Amino acid sequence: MTCSAPSLSRVFLELGPFTVYWYGVIIATGAFLGLWLATRESDRLGLKKDVFIDLVVFAIPVAIIFARIYYVIFEWEQYEGGTWWDVFEIWNGGIAIHGALIGSVLTAIIFARVKKMSFWQLADIAAPSLILGQAIGRWGNFMNQEAHGGPVSEAYYQNFMQYLPDFITNQMCIDGVMYHPTFLYESVWNILVLGFLLWFRRKNPRRGEVYISYMMAYSVGRYFIEGMRTDSLYVVGQLRTAQLISIVLIVLGIVLIVYRRKTGLANKKYNGKKVG
Repeated sequence: MTCSAPSLSRVFLELGPFTVYWYGVIIATGAFLGLWLATRESDRLGLKKDVFIDLVVFAIPVAIIFARIYYVIFEWEQYEGGTWWDVFEIWNGGIAIHGALIGSVLTAIIFARVKKMSFWQLADIAAPSLILGQAIGRWGNFMNQEAHGGPVSEAYYQNFMQYLPDFITNQMCIDGVMYHPTFLYESVWNILVLGFLLWFRRKNPRRGEVYISYMMAYSVGRYFIEGMRTDSLYVVGQLRTAQLISIVLIVLGIVLIVYRRKTGLANKKYNGKKVG
C-alpha cells in the first residue's frame, strides 16, 4: 500500500566532522547487554568475570570482520563498480549475522584452547547473550530502513500494522510504500528464544545443548522470516543463503546432540556435574 510519513534520522550525534549513527549505537548496546548477561552467569557458575571480557575483546572485532566479509562476498555486484572504501562502510548497514557467528565461534574455539577451557561451556553461557544482542541489533536495521519485507497490503495494515506504534509504521514507509517490518518479527522471535534459553538452562541440560538449542531455534525463525525479506543474499537463482544455512544448522544441531550423547562427549551437565 502507498503511504506518506517522515522517517527517523539515522544520525545519533554529530560533533563537528565526527558522526555517530544509531546503527552503531544500537549494535554496541546489544553487545554491552549481552556481555553483562554472560558475566553474571559465568560468575554464578564460578568462572572469573574477566573470562568473557577477554573473549569479547577478540570476538567482537573478528565477528564484525567476518560479518562484513560474508555480506560483501554474496553482494559483490553492489560494490564492484564503487570505490574500494565502500567495502568498509558498515555504518550504512550490510553485515550478515551468519558471518558474525562463524567469526565468533572460531574465536571462541581458539580462545578456549589457549585458556584450556571447555568451548561448550563458554558457548552455553554465551548463547542467551548472542540472541539478546541479535534481538537488539535488528533495531539498527530499523533505523537504516533495511532488512524489511515486501510491500504491505491494505488488509494487512488494517488488521495488524495500524496497531503498531507510529514511529515503527512511519519508518517502514519507504519511498511512498509501506513495507513489512521483518526486523520487528525477528526481534520478537529472538526475545522468545531468549526466554526459552533462560528457562532451559535452569533445567541443567547436558553441556553444549543450550548453545545448540540457540542455533536451532534461531534458525527456525530466520528461515521463515527470511522468506519475507526483499534484500536477501542468494546462493543461486531464488535459493536464499540464510534459508539454506538455517536448514543446515537445524540438521547439524540434531546430529550434534545425537552424536555427542552417543559418544559420551555430552557426559557433563550445564553446571559441570557429571550426567547420572
